[in-house]
Amino acid sequence: MGHRVSGRRLGRTASHRKALFRNLATELLRHERICTTLAKAKEMRSLSEKLITLGKKNTLHSKRLAAKVIADKAVHKRLFTEIGPRFTERAGGYTRIYRLGQRKGDGAWMALIELVDRAPEPKGKKGKEKSK
Repeated sequence: MGHRVSGRRLGRTASHRKALFRNLATELLRHERICTTLAKAKEMRSLSEKLITLGKKNTLHSKRLAAKVIADKAVHKRLFTEIGPRFTERAGGYTRIYRLGQRKGDGAWMALIELVDRAPEPKGKKGKEKSK
């Protein structure tokens, strides 16, 4: 019986699962929106929200705790300079999950996870312009 057992195993070993969530959280903080399976998104949400809470504190201790999870220095710096200060007024719930439907290959439910107060995307050219 699985009483009081939390978390999904996702068919991976503990070390593989830890590496997966570290990579997903890093990419979410880098791009502010990623597409993954629904089960991975739901599990990764708690780790990414804890990291954003550390980014709000902006102390040496919180920077060291975040560095244990985020290996990329640019993303680590961005967490404490851009993302953390953006959520200072919010008491939690930094991410949002949208269900996208089933994947064609194996039928896995796909989801889009994004930061709630996402920075607006830069307005660029939608298509290639013809050169004269």
